[in-house]
Amino acid sequence: MRIVDIHTHGLGDYDTRTTDPGDILKMAALQGAYGVTHMVPTIYSGAIEAMRENMAAVKVAMEKQHTAFSEQRTARDNSKFKIQDSKSARIAGVHLEGPFLNPSKSGALDESTFQKPSEKTLKKLIEGFEDIVKIVTVAPELEGALGLIKSVSDIGIAVSLGHSDATFQEAEKAYHAGAKGITHLFNAMRGLHHREPGIAGFGLMNQDIFVEMIADPFHLDDRTIELVFKVKNPGKIIIVSDSVKETAEKAKNHAVQDRTQTLQGGSLTITESAKRLIGLGFDEANIMDCISANPWSYLLSGQ
Repeated sequence: MRIVDIHTHGLGDYDTRTTDPGDILKMAALQGAYGVTHMVPTIYSGAIEAMRENMAAVKVAMEKQHTAFSEQRTARDNSKFKIQDSKSARIAGVHLEGPFLNPSKSGALDESTFQKPSEKTLKKLIEGFEDIVKIVTVAPELEGALGLIKSVSDIGIAVSLGHSDATFQEAEKAYHAGAKGITHLFNAMRGLHHREPGIAGFGLMNQDIFVEMIADPFHLDDRTIELVFKVKNPGKIIIVSDSVKETAEKAKNHAVQDRTQTLQGGSLTITESAKRLIGLGFDEANIMDCISANPWSYLLSGQ
């Protein structure tokens, strides 16, 4: 079974803010140790050149990993003995969480790096990396965002809506422009209001758009998670870790936060989150789909 984390910044002292492919490979090994088979390293919003350097590190790591796996398969096929394949999570591409985000909903990201959506900036950002960029998070209410969403979707990259103060109508327009997902539902976005359901309400009510959930004990109340499963098409729910390099150092009952108590990332891997929810009584088959079939379908949706 594929176990897929489409939103992970780091783990165990390593993260994507690096120029060293070795750091990404160590992240993959740590994710693999938790049972994750595929991961999409998520690039922090930053200066364009910095994000490109981070993507370059991932791309080289992917190439090294592909060579290593190919050599292992050849050795296994040529041997009468079984050779154990690497347990590292395979790197499936990158998720760009920025820079086309709303400063008013920055969350743990550096709002000074956010930029207005434009084709020119997009080209500077992804040129030469089009083959590895799988997801781009965009705030749809920003000027120029709808055109950008269409352009990104047209080249086979999935667009997620996030770090956003979008209204229901603005989110709906973005969906019709080609957006296929919502980044960490409820977190760093306009909340659900009885007079204006907002982007969170759109994510719940539209049964065709995928939604990420950070299912640790801190980002969403368990009753909110229950609400999502009662309202949302279960085939469109994706559990993500949003893990950071501090995640593996934290006890499972501690949030990863800064001195201002702002959450910096998830406290659990996706396999730990799934185990927790199953232990709480959530349907096991649905939960397992949320870390396997559903995220894989989302990755394929952009193609």
